[in-house]
Amino acid sequence: MSRIDGRAPDQLRNLHITPGFMPNSGGSCFIEWGNTRVLVTANADWKIPPFLEGTGRGWLTAEYAMLPGSTGVRKARERLRSDSRSIEIQRLIGRSLRSIMDFTAIPQITITVDADVVQADGGTRTASITGGYVAVALLIKKLLTDGLIERSPLGTYLAAVSAGILNETPLLDLCYQEDSRAQADMNYVAAESGDVCEIQISGEKRPVSPEELSALFALCKKGVRALIDIQKEILEK
Repeated sequence: MSRIDGRAPDQLRNLHITPGFMPNSGGSCFIEWGNTRVLVTANADWKIPPFLEGTGRGWLTAEYAMLPGSTGVRKARERLRSDSRSIEIQRLIGRSLRSIMDFTAIPQITITVDADVVQADGGTRTASITGGYVAVALLIKKLLTDGLIERSPLGTYLAAVSAGILNETPLLDLCYQEDSRAQADMNYVAAESGDVCEIQISGEKRPVSPEELSALFALCKKGVRALIDIQKEILEK
């Protein structure tokens, strides 16, 4: 089928990550993925949640929000508490990044990842995770350089991408116009090895067959490999 932006079914949207976008943060990046824009920061705090006291382990948590002008209709600020969607997404970001970390390498340290959506056009959660990894890696590099930790807690690279079924066709990396009409959609988080950290799949308009699930899985594996290549270009300079 012909896609809205002319991409092939297995093609990612254009992606550009600007590292160190927020100089006052320990680690940060601005991720531009298609028409989605997300500002991601990572900062360290020398205190941990009470349930980790005495364990010799650190922690990572995440917060996610959409800025008022990020969508066509103004999004109300989340001043007092996050809405249910934001809570679900920030928990996904936190779980994903924690899955590849050795917290004994950062005892007594909590890393907070903040993902703020400047412009939304589909895939904000996958952009937040992919950019979140870059921000955390830059923070860890700074902590190592400053002699504040002895080794990195990051065990591998990690990225996230979406896929979906539109007009009976499996497609990689849906933009909003595709996602809003999709028969099914999937969010996929994986490590460089291909090991899966999390999969979210929803049959929005109908169930997904095993064959379609395999096709979506293959598309996402390809997408994550490409995303990790981009992360490496940034982080291994």
